[in-house]
Amino acid sequence: MSSLHDHGIFKFPQAGVINSSADRRWRNLGAEVRAHPACEIPDICSTQMEITLALKGTPSGVVHRRGDGRFQSTAVRSGTLWFCPIGVQEDSIRITEPLPEILHLYLPEHQFATAGELTSQPVASGDIAYLADVADEFVRQVCMRVLQEMRHETAAGDLLVEQLSMTLTLHLLSRYSGNGLIESSTEVNGALSPVRRNRVIDYVEENLEADLTVAELAEVACLSRYHFARSFKAALGQSPSEYVANRRLLLGQKLLEDPTLSLAEIAFRCRFSSQAAFGRAFRRHTGMYPGDYRRRRS
Repeated sequence: MSSLHDHGIFKFPQAGVINSSADRRWRNLGAEVRAHPACEIPDICSTQMEITLALKGTPSGVVHRRGDGRFQSTAVRSGTLWFCPIGVQEDSIRITEPLPEILHLYLPEHQFATAGELTSQPVASGDIAYLADVADEFVRQVCMRVLQEMRHETAAGDLLVEQLSMTLTLHLLSRYSGNGLIESSTEVNGALSPVRRNRVIDYVEENLEADLTVAELAEVACLSRYHFARSFKAALGQSPSEYVANRRLLLGQKLLEDPTLSLAEIAFRCRFSSQAAFGRAFRRHTGMYPGDYRRRRS
């Protein structure tokens, strides 16, 4: 199975990577920030749905591109958005001057296929239009939340990004394709029932030290993953990612009371990508770094 970052590596060989989600356990969405030189990009057929956001604009920079015969010329301002769906053949991309900070999000085809459970017909990334200079503040805000998670890892960032990828997929299909999303009237649209809620909570507690996904929590609740997150929040007042993050940080506090465990081991058991990321998240949660917390408790 190819990496979510393979497309960016192949498409932008001249662009340096500033930040990347490659070392995270994210599912269904990859992200990276690149610095692009003035250049021409080789011909490429998109293998992932690509959303591009200019984090910093330039005074006179322009991106000229042609995909499936459609030519677009776009001034690069802070907040400029581009979409390139899967299967679009881009045979001409020219960047007129260096672009210092560009965010790229990548969504795989199977993410769109699973959204078909909410529609009356099959859906795919290719249903979405090839667009430049998109005026969509919702997409910008999702991009910025993904960027924040990439720069400042949280205790359940994998769940958060999975939720964001689902939300973004449905938004793109609803607004930029010809497929209308028709939700099943048989789904539960309110809060989780007490039985379902307790079943999910028990499952989370039993698996705090393992990778968790929205899909498997939804399966425990016997709901589709597209309905589970809002039903969970209606029942507990927190999103699944917020709930799991809080439980993992409380687990971290408990583990810190065991002097035989190293900080690196505790970080791993709380599902962080590094000890440093655990330290920063723990400090945001408690006001002190793990080492200071351990010394104070001892």
